[in-house]
Amino acid sequence: MSIPGSNRKIVVIAGAGPAGLTAALELLRRSEFVPLVFELDGQVGGISKTVNYRGNRMDLGGHRFFSKSDWVMRWWQDILPVESDARNPNEPVRIAYQSQSHEFVPAADTPGSPDAVMLVRQRLSRIFYRRQFFDYPLKLNASTLRNMGISETLQIGLSYGKAQFMRRFPESSLEDFLINRFGDRLYRTFFKDYTEKVWGVPCGEISAEWGAQRIKGLSVRKALAHALTSPFRSGVDTGQKQTETSLIERFLYPKLGPGQMWEEVAQRVARQGGEIHLRHRVVAIEREGFKVTAVDVLDQADGSVRRVPCDVFISTMPVKDLTSLLAPPNPQVARIAASLPYRDFMTAGLLVRKMRNTGNQRASVAANGMPPDNWIYIQEPDVKIGRLQIFNNWSPALVADPGTIWLGLEYFCREGDELWSMDDDKFLEFAARELESIGMIDRRDVLDGTVVRVPKAYPAYFGQYSEFGQVRAFLDLFSNLYPVGRNGMHRYNNQDHSMLAANAAVSSIINAGGGKSEIWEINAEEDYHEEIKTRVA
Repeated sequence: MSIPGSNRKIVVIAGAGPAGLTAALELLRRSEFVPLVFELDGQVGGISKTVNYRGNRMDLGGHRFFSKSDWVMRWWQDILPVESDARNPNEPVRIAYQSQSHEFVPAADTPGSPDAVMLVRQRLSRIFYRRQFFDYPLKLNASTLRNMGISETLQIGLSYGKAQFMRRFPESSLEDFLINRFGDRLYRTFFKDYTEKVWGVPCGEISAEWGAQRIKGLSVRKALAHALTSPFRSGVDTGQKQTETSLIERFLYPKLGPGQMWEEVAQRVARQGGEIHLRHRVVAIEREGFKVTAVDVLDQADGSVRRVPCDVFISTMPVKDLTSLLAPPNPQVARIAASLPYRDFMTAGLLVRKMRNTGNQRASVAANGMPPDNWIYIQEPDVKIGRLQIFNNWSPALVADPGTIWLGLEYFCREGDELWSMDDDKFLEFAARELESIGMIDRRDVLDGTVVRVPKAYPAYFGQYSEFGQVRAFLDLFSNLYPVGRNGMHRYNNQDHSMLAANAAVSSIINAGGGKSEIWEINAEEDYHEEIKTRVA
């Protein structure tokens, strides 16, 4: 289908998250295709959106803007430049990684708003366990020895040594993956309970593939090497391409939260001739054999449905929904797709006057008790909270009143369960009570709060996922269908993985389908982005 009066063809994109918006902008930059983006939500960004509650901004899950991909780093900085140093505003900023460097002069004037910049932020995340703070990643230092005790530390070391000589094989479950890298004792102390809190199932039922994608290369050996060499590394390397993701110490961050990046991208898409329709859902797919010819789109504002013909369909919708709309003739494929598991997510935003100086705080604590962390992993078994975000430490601009502390209490749940179904007021009370019970706040200091629910936030790697290959094989039969993004590929991608998949899809569309199967390689291997760099650049 071409636009009347022109030879330009239509690409329908379901979803305006990082993958969908990256695809839209790259189509406009690199081709004659016109993207039409349909987004179910009332704002762009997907799970990378910024929620604005009375001037206090929430980042759902915490999004560090870091990538080992040169292309992604350049792409982000093209949209939002890095803020210049007020002390040396004309001095070039150098970002170096893996023997490569990029030097540029930060924009003295930012078009439209002085807030349209990215900040360089220091990462600090810790584990809160046994009412004590532990370094994350764990370090063999005096603090850890004090917290654990010499006897427990020695047992962890012996357990780790045993795991290196008696490795589990085959490495099929996440439990196998973690024990092989950390030893049974450390796994049961710091990984097992928290991971099962996140996913709601035993680690033995989760595929080792999740560990391979989310903990790539991180081990006790690498953590120790990182701790020993960190005093000698330069502080200018915000790309940090040699650094495992879980060890990154500096990252870029949009001043007004992650959604600022995607709101700016959406504006560029619109200015360059693309279309973005919010509160629109793809409800049907028309196909001829294994070619998508049109989609039916529901406008949630008035309930009307219209048919939109297309030449290409890029989908970031959940695989189970996409497969259902395509009506696979094989009932086995339909069954597997319908049963794919997800983990849902809730955040309670709490605005508080102050926090308690709890545990063994040795890091710098503000006068109002605010710890310096970006986020804290809560591994206490007596509470359901999984992580605590301190939004002030992501960017001061996320907080309306700098004299208050803006917190995000993150809970992992299942849509329809007790937590998910709780009234907002009751959930806020529940969350505040939990944070008080572990000594971090006094509920009387809570000033305000809000609740955000995110369905299908995390595609899961258990249950029917073991048969996902049959669903992928069915989707691959469609010559002009491109599933990309976290839910689109049922893969626990970071936003840079989703962007790389979208960019690879655009390259394939331009090349009449060439390289289409290689999109699935992204985030499947540790050096995914380097292996396909020449194909998507």
